[in-house]
Amino acid sequence: MQRRKVIISLIAVSLLAVVFLAGCRSSRYAQFGGYAQGGTWSVKANLEGVRVKPAEIQAHIEEILFEIDTTLSGYNKGSQLSRHNRGETIVPSAMFDEMLRAAYRFWEETEGALDCAAGPLFDIWGFGFRTDSLPSDEKVQQTLASCGMGRMKEGGQVRLNYNAIAQGYSCDKVAEYLYSIGVKDMLVDIGEIFCDGLNPSGKPWRIGIDRPKDGNNTPGAELEGIWEGNGSAQGVVTSGNYRKFYIKDGIKYSHTIDPRSGYPVQHNLLSATIIAPTSMEADAYATYCMVIGSEEAKAFILSRPELEGYLIFGTDGADSQAEQDFAEWASPGFNIPYLLNQ
Repeated sequence: MQRRKVIISLIAVSLLAVVFLAGCRSSRYAQFGGYAQGGTWSVKANLEGVRVKPAEIQAHIEEILFEIDTTLSGYNKGSQLSRHNRGETIVPSAMFDEMLRAAYRFWEETEGALDCAAGPLFDIWGFGFRTDSLPSDEKVQQTLASCGMGRMKEGGQVRLNYNAIAQGYSCDKVAEYLYSIGVKDMLVDIGEIFCDGLNPSGKPWRIGIDRPKDGNNTPGAELEGIWEGNGSAQGVVTSGNYRKFYIKDGIKYSHTIDPRSGYPVQHNLLSATIIAPTSMEADAYATYCMVIGSEEAKAFILSRPELEGYLIFGTDGADSQAEQDFAEWASPGFNIPYLLNQ
């Protein structure tokens, strides 16, 4: 799966090998990494008390990511998802069924604003598995009629796209494995983030939040601030509209599409960072906030005691999108002690 979302940048160098981290409070911290889902992945874990060898941990994480790719990837033409989308009869695996149930739950909860059965809409706008763009209103309405988890519930055939939740799900599956072998302190980065416990210095994990400026395409190159955890298990995901978009006739078309209308969103919310108990929830709700816009997103975050959020939105008066002025809003429990552009 290619990276669709704004990547939260770690304040660290990502290594692609199993290494032990030097200068730590415990020499048992190790880092694992490799390539998956169109980019790199990285895991830091405290192996104190863990009897599984590092090489076995690396191999098992790779097996998890391979299963996800062959089950849920729309870019892997042989995956269960791709075969389903072609209309082939498949025997769904437990993972396929688990993701389908989660997608339906998010669709119901958001009243259709987060719809994993809206894949064809992303295709016609040029942000899915195909490369069309600027469809006619008639094309949008025709495509909209073929979408929706509701059609699937009624027995209809729909094309699925799990980009809104799959990377968060991947983090959760890797974390689930690490817990099973006794790991307590961890940071899992697969484009989205899951962390628990403390970092090698004995402090809560810190994660940089990218400044949502058009053209800021390198994660970590320009940060808006740094979030600090509290030592508990937390999924951390940012979604935004400043890396994947195109401009035609002076209008910006972003990859965030409202599946209820069939059109890319047009509002001033530039990025939404969500802290949730799991990465899949953070992934889903960050996308949901980007669909509904800043005011509704604030109300949603405040209505959910298990969530924290940080929104960055544009203000008037900028000469260009690259020079956009920003305003920020954080929920009461969102810990961002370091704002870098004030």
